[in-house]
Amino acid sequence: MKQLSLPSGSPLLAKNFTYGVATASFQIEGGAADRLPCIWDTFCSKEGKIVDNSNGDVACEHYTRWKDDINLIESLGVDAYRLSISWPRVMTKSGHLNPTGVKFYTDILDELKRRNIKAFVTLYHWDLPQHIEDEGGWLNRNTAYEFAHYTDLITKAFGERVHSYATLNEPFCSSYLGYEIGVHAPGIVGREFGRKAAHHLLLGHGLAMQVLAKNSPNTLNGIVLNFTPCYSVTQSEDDLKATAFADDYINQWYMQPVMQGKYPDIIKQLPKAHRPDILDGDMEIIAQPLDYLGVNFYTRMHYQASETDFYHELPHKAPMTDIGWEIYPKALTELLVSLNEKYTLPPIYITENGAAMADEFKDGEIKDNDRIEYYHEHLNALHNATEQGVKVHGYFAWSLMDNFEWAEGYLKRFGIVHVDYNTQKRTVKASGKAYSNLITSR
Repeated sequence: MKQLSLPSGSPLLAKNFTYGVATASFQIEGGAADRLPCIWDTFCSKEGKIVDNSNGDVACEHYTRWKDDINLIESLGVDAYRLSISWPRVMTKSGHLNPTGVKFYTDILDELKRRNIKAFVTLYHWDLPQHIEDEGGWLNRNTAYEFAHYTDLITKAFGERVHSYATLNEPFCSSYLGYEIGVHAPGIVGREFGRKAAHHLLLGHGLAMQVLAKNSPNTLNGIVLNFTPCYSVTQSEDDLKATAFADDYINQWYMQPVMQGKYPDIIKQLPKAHRPDILDGDMEIIAQPLDYLGVNFYTRMHYQASETDFYHELPHKAPMTDIGWEIYPKALTELLVSLNEKYTLPPIYITENGAAMADEFKDGEIKDNDRIEYYHEHLNALHNATEQGVKVHGYFAWSLMDNFEWAEGYLKRFGIVHVDYNTQKRTVKASGKAYSNLITSR
């Protein structure tokens, strides 16, 4: 079996470096009858939105199998488990806590604590309650305050059980994919919507950070942003300019307000109708001090100048994963180094990194050497970033298990654990064993 290895003396081999696995509520839980509907339930019910016409009603049945899944997590030898809270599971329509939903999570958190596995809790991983979307969702400024209210109640209920909170997971996906190009829930399309949704998401983040500072001062509190580094096709002035615009629009639009309390200068180039509605004090709220920054990384993209738009995005290059994303580990090093040069960074955690591969189940095993190679190259790319001064405190594999992969349904498998969706049987893949071996050999 292929193994994962790092240079001797790497900070990634230190005992205090945090290794974990990650999941998200809608992707694994199922148990839909015991919560309010969310935007992904509605999105899944629309024809042609999910490639295999599936939904999250059952998913991986984590809602009933969570004890076995924690046994599985413990067996991997990880230090931490990154999970998300389903807002529609823990809150009622009237804005109170749902005791059944809260107990589901407090039982999990208590069990993790008992086993000395740190709980990294994401408060919002895309499953907005549908009744809030019906009032405008993230296009409605009030949703930011609804989010702060939910954060207030749930953090009080969780008490001392949590090691770390993330307010949002990947606001780029929620706003751009959900409210601008419409390939994710709620499926709204229009450039006039994307930046407005993004602003309210970031405002919600800032308000929630203020709540966390009050209710949970002893936890690591931050946000998780995804980055897709932008590379120019040529070194021509026009292509470089277009690529810089793309980076500001896709990556820095979320990073700069959080870190510096302002949007990139390209905001001035956008038509007025496409700009967010920024009220006095908003940017100060968004730029709350962070205990850490979560970075999700999978791939890079190439750009060139366009005669009709600010930039033109090109197709992914080979080699690619099964979901069609280029494998280019060096972009992780270059991303982290560039962020470290541009901003005064808090401690960094790689909160998601992984690959969908076309796994073959043979003789009861999944020998996913291609995924092991992906992890090996990216962990070493992360090591290279630390050599250049980036302070990285942890790494989470995406994902613990195969699950509902959003618009791709159940067709793409990211897990280091295989899930047979007919029987719900879990089988640790070769990549899971290799990851476990690296962690436990420190």
